[in-house]
Amino acid sequence: MNPVIVISVISGLIVLLLVTGTPIKPLRFVGQVAMKVMIGALFLFFLNAFGSQYGIHVPINLATSSISGILGIPGVVGLTVIQLWIV
Repeated sequence: MNPVIVISVISGLIVLLLVTGTPIKPLRFVGQVAMKVMIGALFLFFLNAFGSQYGIHVPINLATSSISGILGIPGVVGLTVIQLWIV
């Protein structure tokens, strides 16, 4: 799949979640978590795209996307360290 399409779809979903928002708190919480997981997947996508030159590859799945989305850049760094030195 073309990386431009992947980035466009993820960006579109993030904008959709930001614009629509819900008045019901549980649904809003689920939307915020889903948005963070998508942002985490986007972080990992960029890490894999730029890190391939240095032999860095962190798989993109629900667990790694959640970690990187909730923890942000420190989570991505932590996943990279785990991938390089432990696995």
